[in-house]
Formats: sequence, C-alpha cells, structure tokens
Amino acid sequence: MSPPALLGPASAPDLHAMSFNIRRAMGGPLVRRADRWAHRAPAVLALLESEAPTVVGLQEVRPHVLGVVRDALGSRYRSLGRGRGRRGDGEGTPILYDASRLTLRSWSQQALSDTPATPGSRGWGNLIPRILVAAEFTDDSTGHRLLVVNTHLDHLSPGSRARSAAAVTALVARSTSPAIVMGDLNAGGGSAAVRTLIADGLVDSWDAAETRLSPEWGTCPGYRPARVGGRRIDRLLVTPGIRVRAAAMNNRTFDRIRPSDHLPVQSLLRITEDGR
Repeated sequence: MSPPALLGPASAPDLHAMSFNIRRAMGGPLVRRADRWAHRAPAVLALLESEAPTVVGLQEVRPHVLGVVRDALGSRYRSLGRGRGRRGDGEGTPILYDASRLTLRSWSQQALSDTPATPGSRGWGNLIPRILVAAEFTDDSTGHRLLVVNTHLDHLSPGSRARSAAAVTALVARSTSPAIVMGDLNAGGGSAAVRTLIADGLVDSWDAAETRLSPEWGTCPGYRPARVGGRRIDRLLVTPGIRVRAAAMNNRTFDRIRPSDHLPVQSLLRITEDGR
C-alpha cells in the first residue's frame, strides 16, 4: 500500500521543488535485489506520481528510464537534458517540469570542465564527465521568472566539486531571476563545495524553511533506514528572493521497497521577488 504524499501537488503561488537521485538503472544476477531497477522502479514511479512536484531535478537517469519517469508524472510534464557523454548518451541530470504551470523560456546543458560547451569533456579532477542543466521559466500563475539548475557533482574529487560549485554560482549570478539550485552534491555541509554555494548567496532550503516536515535525515542511507545526523549530500538551495515555506527529506517506502539509495529532498517554495 502506498503511503500518503509528503508534500504532494502545490497550488499557486507555491511551487513544489524536488531533487532526487533515482540511482542508475541496473539489473542482472550480480546486482543485489534492493538495487535492481526492476525491483525499485514501481516505487520510484509511485513516489513521483504521488508527489507531483512542479519541478524536479533527477540524477543518474539513463536514457531508457527518462521516458518511463515522464510517463509516470503524466502528459503535462516535459523534460530537459541529455546524457553526459559525447553523443548525449549515458547518465543524465534532467529537469522535468509541469508545463501546465511553467512556461519554458530557455535552457542549456554544460559540462563541468574548462570547456563547458564540449559534450563529454572532463577536467578539474573528475574522471568521468559531470554536467549541469539549467532552465529559465515563467510561472504562468504569478508571472514570476525562475531559474532552475540541476547537477550531480563528482563522487571522488573535492577539487572538482569545489570548481563545479563555483561554475554553478557563476551561472546563477549571470541571471537576474530568482534561482533554485538542486542536486546530488556528494558533499556534506562543511565541504568546500557547499561553502562556495552558500558564500555566493544561495541559502539551503532546509536551513531557511519555516516548517520542516521530516527529521534531518542523512540523504544517502543506501537502502537502509534513514539516520538522523547522517550526511546531507543531496540539497536544494535558493536565492534570497524565494521564501521556503516547508522542507523535507522523503523517507517513504512503497510496499517496503526503498525507491533509491538516496532520499528525495523536497521544498514548498514561493517566489517573493521577480528580479526583473
């Protein structure tokens, strides 16, 4: 039996934002059951369908999974982003959004490297390509503009994470719209990457929330019960022009199945400054 939604669909002027590493789809006898996509997929899809975020940034999304996820969210959703490989293949960090609420103005994808316009490029210490996807929207319900950035920072190199965080903040600084930055940062609160994001004007939505709907779980429990005090490596940050009405880490299971080794991070947001 599916548990009730933690936040669920948002009504204007509020927006429901989610960041969720769904764990790359794998199968076969050498993959443990808890990690197999065939085992987890119904739980991932049920979670997304029940929460129905206005905008969601996903990580570790393989191309064949994206269509399945979009179908679960429904026909009003659109997706942005390609895989991180040279031909747009491999894992992606797509942004999915409710097109009945948000109108897309522009979007881009860049490599987190010294050659951001070159797909599949690497650098800064990361051995595999890392990317960000950014999109500018207009909220049709309020007329406000909004920048959304979704990323997945390197799991091995602190230097890569710090330089990638600086690239994210530079992108945010070039926009005059209020911004949401979300992703799997692979870094805790004391890291150089998170310090860079906060120092350059972003606010962690958990810290800024008026209401917290969950304990402060660590966000990567690895299919085990979530633990208070664990590292929050998945984050959702906002610029000061966005009010955080509620925040949570989603520890729900579906028929006792954990959707991913990560917890979704969710916030109920309200834009208070248009920036234009």
